[in-house]
Amino acid sequence: MARQKEQDIEALKERLLKMGGAVEESIRKSIVALVERDQKLAIEVIDGDAIINNFDVEIEEECIRFLAIWQPSGSNLRFITTAIKIITDLERMGDLAVDICERAIELNDEPPLKPYIDIPRMAEAAQKMLKDSLDAFVAKDAGLAMKVCAADDYVDNLNRQIFNELLLFMLKDPKNISRAVRLTYITKYLERVADHATNIAEMVVYMVKGKVIRHTACEAR
Repeated sequence: MARQKEQDIEALKERLLKMGGAVEESIRKSIVALVERDQKLAIEVIDGDAIINNFDVEIEEECIRFLAIWQPSGSNLRFITTAIKIITDLERMGDLAVDICERAIELNDEPPLKPYIDIPRMAEAAQKMLKDSLDAFVAKDAGLAMKVCAADDYVDNLNRQIFNELLLFMLKDPKNISRAVRLTYITKYLERVADHATNIAEMVVYMVKGKVIRHTACEAR
């Protein structure tokens, strides 16, 4: 029984990582679609969201099955409940990648407003937070999870910086407003991706230490 439980946990980790990998790839492709004005790639990401949704449903069902069979307590209970919450955040990140692609398709109808420099940087930082939060989950590494929480400030600062720059474009010429607003949506989506990665990291700290750190400033953690 104990060996079967261990095998089931490893299989669950593997499936969750596959889901995380699919989400990370969707976010990466969504930014490529934006920068390269690649409508075909944007549609591919939108259509591919069904795969992420299937992962969400299947993993949740597996976690519920484990709860029913094992009736776990302590660290095992925290592991299963954390996994259920993580897939919710991952599914929402997949939705955000779709949102980015939808705005990218809309932006293709107009000339580029400006070269994309900071948005890809913001996306890269958010993707790293996602990857590190999942690595922390698998390795039960609370220290790495705390670093993810701290990294959220960098993404927030980039979001504010890009918003202020786009605001200047809007003030300069009303014709820029439509494109600039869509770009602010995209930076907000990326900021939310980073927030979801932070949620995962906070849950990892709870899983490892049994300590709830939500709604707590990073400095105090």
